[in-house]
Amino acid sequence: MPKPAPRQFEVIRKTNVTPNMLRITLGGDGMRTFPEDQASAYVKLMFENPGQEKAIRRTYTVRAQRETEIDIDFVLHEDGGPAASWAADCKPGDKISIGGPGPKKLVDHNADWILIVGDMTALPAISVNLEQLPADARGYAVIEVLSEADIQSLTKPEHITIHWVVNPHPGTKSNALSDVVTALEWPDGKPSVWAACEFTAMQKLRHHFRNERAIDKREMYISSYWKLGANEEKHKSVKREDAEKDEAA
Repeated sequence: MPKPAPRQFEVIRKTNVTPNMLRITLGGDGMRTFPEDQASAYVKLMFENPGQEKAIRRTYTVRAQRETEIDIDFVLHEDGGPAASWAADCKPGDKISIGGPGPKKLVDHNADWILIVGDMTALPAISVNLEQLPADARGYAVIEVLSEADIQSLTKPEHITIHWVVNPHPGTKSNALSDVVTALEWPDGKPSVWAACEFTAMQKLRHHFRNERAIDKREMYISSYWKLGANEEKHKSVKREDAEKDEAA
């Protein structure tokens, strides 16, 4: 089945969620054919690439969706790439083309307990996962943020405990998440594990889940959303190589 043509969206408003996270609300013509119920699905934002025919594409998560709008959250940082720079500079009325949406990646609500792990790039998807859990869900969420001021108030079931990890230099301390995860008290029963973060941090978590906790691949979603020092194109290449090695192992 051919991919749908990119849709054109319009910037409706900008909201500072925390000091290092900016929410862009998009609407306009693109919403006419955008599928319903796509919170946590991924989309491809397209940016002009001067001198090149192909646009620069960057992957982001739909944080929330309403009848005529979607929200996309951007992590802001000094060396921001094309997406973060666009988010910081855009104004209401600006247009952007968006591809997708791609499939959602959600935890299994039928698991005995839940473990969700990620950094700020994964926080939009983590937030949706937590919001959609049944009220009796139990387990943990371990979330890395740039500063204490970036800790958000998240909607979650009562028996999901959130551990916030402050790391001002994400990617430079690749064990920041895994140190907390390995120290968790492991409940009885089979978990559903969901993890997304920087590439090296993901590798350390994957090793722990598979080799120390014997988590079956079918009970786990784990992905790297970015790699320190690499743009999205380079990261995709490294990620593909890693997946091939992992399958062969």
